[in-house]
Amino acid sequence: MSGEQKHPYHLVEPSPWPALGSMAALTMAIGGVLFMHEHAYGIYAMLFGLFMVVVTMFYWWRDVVREAEYQGHHTPIVQIGMRYGMMLFITSEVMFFVAFFWAFFDRSLFPVGGVWPPEGIHTFNPLDLPLINTMILLLSGCSVTWAHHALLHDNRRDFMRGLAVTIGLGALFTALQAYEYHHAHFAFTDGIYASVFYMATGFHGFHVIIGTLFLAVCYYRGLQGHFTAKQHFGFEAAAWYWHFVDVVWLFLFVAVYIWGG
Repeated sequence: MSGEQKHPYHLVEPSPWPALGSMAALTMAIGGVLFMHEHAYGIYAMLFGLFMVVVTMFYWWRDVVREAEYQGHHTPIVQIGMRYGMMLFITSEVMFFVAFFWAFFDRSLFPVGGVWPPEGIHTFNPLDLPLINTMILLLSGCSVTWAHHALLHDNRRDFMRGLAVTIGLGALFTALQAYEYHHAHFAFTDGIYASVFYMATGFHGFHVIIGTLFLAVCYYRGLQGHFTAKQHFGFEAAAWYWHFVDVVWLFLFVAVYIWGG
């Protein structure tokens, strides 16, 4: 009855964030549907839900950081469970993009009218901006690996440098993709090619933004001295996610820009 823990697992304390996060996500979804149906209050509900989601994310992850850094709850056994969780999450993301590739290849291999891309679609030159963005993401994969290698050897200076370079390259990729969209010769509603193109590359761009924010949080935590050579799963998960984003872009570049164009 002394209260001493007899096992290496972490039994989390009661938290309001799961319930609050669920209600916030539901509010955002309902607001989004109302907004798309041009309801007067749809935009307000969607923005309020989004705000509550962001607030929940901040405070929930703050609690997780405290559990890891200040309370010592993230034992090696707990970290193994978190690794499996991140692996399963990335697997689900892979299947998410498989749906877009399936739609793209289904129409490109069996095009209506026997022509692909459809007539009237002026595709991007893959050796122009898409190739530049490919090189940017490949370089960012190298820089995040550099940061990870430096952290494993307790070289915090190079760890921070590698993180900063990766974040900068991620932001540059997003800016160039926005420039590419601005100068596109087709819109989202211009047929199946345009729809699949914007859904696949747009969701990938959204994942790049999420990954960049993920790494930016790791950079801030690095400034606080949170990561060590033996315990740095928060950064490791961000690095895994970033490599996943890199690999998806390589498939998009080859399939959509080169072969599909």
